[in-house]
Formats: sequence, C-alpha cells, structure tokens
Amino acid sequence: MKRQDGRVAIVTGAGRGIGFAIARALSDEGAAVVLVDRDAALLAAARERIGADRPLLAAEADVASAADMERVAAAAREAFGRIDVVCPNAAIFDGAPLDELDEATWDRLMAVNLKGVFLAVKACLPAMKAQRHGRIVVTSSITGNRTAIAGMVPYAASKAGINGFIRAAALELAPFGISVNGVEPGHVMTEGAAPMYDAAFKALVEGFIPAGRFADPADIAEAVVFLASAAAGYVTGQTLVVDGGVTLREYPPVPAATA
Repeated sequence: MKRQDGRVAIVTGAGRGIGFAIARALSDEGAAVVLVDRDAALLAAARERIGADRPLLAAEADVASAADMERVAAAAREAFGRIDVVCPNAAIFDGAPLDELDEATWDRLMAVNLKGVFLAVKACLPAMKAQRHGRIVVTSSITGNRTAIAGMVPYAASKAGINGFIRAAALELAPFGISVNGVEPGHVMTEGAAPMYDAAFKALVEGFIPAGRFADPADIAEAVVFLASAAAGYVTGQTLVVDGGVTLREYPPVPAATA
C-alpha cells in the first residue's frame, strides 16, 4: 500500500520546479493530484509528464486570487470528492536594494508568496474540517528564517511570514485533526534557478554546501510526502530544513594546506 493511496492533494506552482516534483511524488504515492499554476502550457506539460492515465486535474489559477483558489477547491471536491492534502508552494523570487525597491514588487511578492498560502489553505478548510482530517505542507525557505540575501528583503520577509503562519495555523487547526507543517529548502537547482548560475558561481556554491551539491527538486518533494503521510501524524507547527547542511556553516570551507 502506498503512502497516499485514496487521498486527494492540491499543489500550487505545480507547472515546474519544486511544485512539479511534489505533485509527481504525491501521485507516485497513490494520490489524486490537482495541479495548480498560472501557466496553462506548463500545466499541460506537467500533466503529461506525470502520466495522463493517472487521476490528475489541471487547474489554471492565480494563487493571489481568493476566487481562483475557491474555484480550485470546488473543482477538487467535484472531481475527487474530498481534499486531504494541500501544498501551497507557488512563489516568485524577486527583489532590489531597499532604496530602489518599488511598492509594486513588494506587493506582488507578498500577494503570491504569503497571501497565496493563506488563500490556498482557507479554500481547503471547509473540506478538511468536515472530514476532521487534513495535511497542510507549505514550501518555505531557509531564506528569511535562517539566512538572508542582500537585495532580497521582500522574498525573505514573505518566507519568514510563512513560518509564522505555520505555527499559528497549527494551533488553530489541531482540534480538527489538521496538521500544518513546512519545508525549508536550501539551494535547489530548478528550471527557474539554473539561469542564475554560470559554471564558476555554481562550483562556488556547491563548494559551500556540505553535501557537495545542489538539492534536486525531488529531495524537497520527499520531505513533503513524509509530512503529508500518516507517519507524520503527530507532527504539527514544524518546519523541516532540507539544505544539505548549508546552514550549519559559520565560515566557507578552509582550503587544504599545500606542502
């Protein structure tokens, strides 16, 4: 028996990257999965890659829209009868030095990265409360919670806000049998991240990661599947760091002494 047999999951930002990996992993474990993304072409490709013969539903939606997320939740219940797992994963990565940062950029990051989590969860709560069961697993980040990047204040603030949301929501929803947890990825090599790294910069970052490599999106997905499973039934209000040990370092690796 697979870990998600008989369950229905909603994954936002599922068109590519970490979201796609989460959707595929949940499907591999037996879940019926609702793939949510703003890009219809990415959704169609993702559905085909996971397997057109599997129980999948593609839903084009903006996570910053309450109406869109309510429509997604209604479609999930209509198609599959229930909602067991919701993975608010959709996010955008943007920023600028503070004195150059415009209000529109700040607002858009908060709308997608933080408000989008709230709206996805809220839309799914009626089904989960009625079932007295649910698993909410949010994609957070080490950025803003354990580390920071100069010039990326709104991204860091949005991800730090997610961890606060996880803790408070976990307290509120525990009486209904609903757990709320998150994963904090470190450096993940996704389609969106790849253009940021030339060969020299990639080698530099890999040398700083104790595990010696970037995470694959599947590494993050495995952590999500665990937190969404029965094995994590007594875990709530927590975040799991999946970073290859990068947040353990105080200094860059010291070069080996030469004779």
